[in-house]
Amino acid sequence: MRVASGLLCVLASGCVFVPKTQTTYDAQCSMHRREMTLDAAQLGSFNGCSGRECGYVLAALGAIAAASLVVSGSIVVAGNMVYYLEARGRCSA
Repeated sequence: MRVASGLLCVLASGCVFVPKTQTTYDAQCSMHRREMTLDAAQLGSFNGCSGRECGYVLAALGAIAAASLVVSGSIVVAGNMVYYLEARGRCSA
């Protein structure tokens, strides 16, 4: 569902993807664990255009969304690896 809403957001208007940190409680280890996810955020609404400018605007919005997905996705993967190693070091169960 999140992927579909993120894709719709990218196609409809200018969106960026931002990393978001969440904390959950692990009862087995009696500790709080952190986890990063991607969240789609809307930059602004696309009011319309005409002719050739419309193609340029849509291409720019797509490039911005793709770049933010790559950068933020890399941050999420690296952050989750650090959080996993941190939790593994604290909890041997």
